[in-house]
Amino acid sequence: MRVLISDIGAARHGARIATAVPAAELVAVAPEGPLPEATGIEVAFITRDLFVGGTRHRLNPRFVRFTEFLKTLPTLRWVQTFSAGTDMVVYQEMLARGLLLTNSAGASAPAVAQTAITGLLALARGLPRAWEAQQRRAWEPLYSPPEPRDIEGQTAVILGTGPIGQEIGRLAGAFGLHRIGIRRDAAQAAPPGFDTVADYAALKGLLPRTDWLILACPLTDLTRGLIDGAALAALPPGRHLVNVSRGGVVEEAPLLEALRSGHLAGAFLDVFGMEPLPPDSPFWGLPNVIVYPHSAAASDGLPERVAAIFAANLGRWARGEPLRNLAGR
Repeated sequence: MRVLISDIGAARHGARIATAVPAAELVAVAPEGPLPEATGIEVAFITRDLFVGGTRHRLNPRFVRFTEFLKTLPTLRWVQTFSAGTDMVVYQEMLARGLLLTNSAGASAPAVAQTAITGLLALARGLPRAWEAQQRRAWEPLYSPPEPRDIEGQTAVILGTGPIGQEIGRLAGAFGLHRIGIRRDAAQAAPPGFDTVADYAALKGLLPRTDWLILACPLTDLTRGLIDGAALAALPPGRHLVNVSRGGVVEEAPLLEALRSGHLAGAFLDVFGMEPLPPDSPFWGLPNVIVYPHSAAASDGLPERVAAIFAANLGRWARGEPLRNLAGR
């Protein structure tokens, strides 16, 4: 079994992969120079090192070199990616080609959830206000209006009830938040981390009683542009948005207006419609916005968690068992 992988990925994860499937032959792709012999390669593992330093709009040349080589492999059948989301064009092309594509859902859940809750707490406790005063070397206690609201008893509506959403819900529960999960099918019982669940059709009716709108959903035809001007207007004045999903879930023009007007008290934004966020973007200068440069999943433990998912799946592949985390299913 020949497995295509980056040279860095082979060095980092080769021992783990060999333990899972001793018969696996790793075929390493270097950043430059001749490409390896393509014969018999049926599996590819896109490790995070290929993507680091780029964005979905400005891809790392190593990522482009690797994925372009994939297109030439006649025997390729399955690709494992480091990410949880598979909405990028290159991944959608793989699915259209008929390849099996598996993601790493769950690997980034601890870090992304902790980031989302950090953003929530920073906004709730007035950290942007305190930071602005610090830049002026001004001692301005937060006891004057608007004082931070107690978050216990507030309602968090969390779009997405997968591993990330569940972990956000679990952590939010520790602070006494009431947690409503939004997912495609609300007929089943609420998963761990939620008090109740509803489907996307019910979101409009839930917004008027939402204190924290937290986005942790994939970007799909259903969620693209879902949080538009009407959705933001339906939130009560002075509420907050946390986005650790994809920039395309939110329409940015009405979001800017809601933040500028104060209708939305603040936002923690890990993702944007265009990344890197252009230097002239108005989001940079808004005092009630925390810009976090698409780093919610950043964690030194993430590569190993992703490799563990791949190694387990490779074992299933070798035994002829169904793969887990299949995209498009």
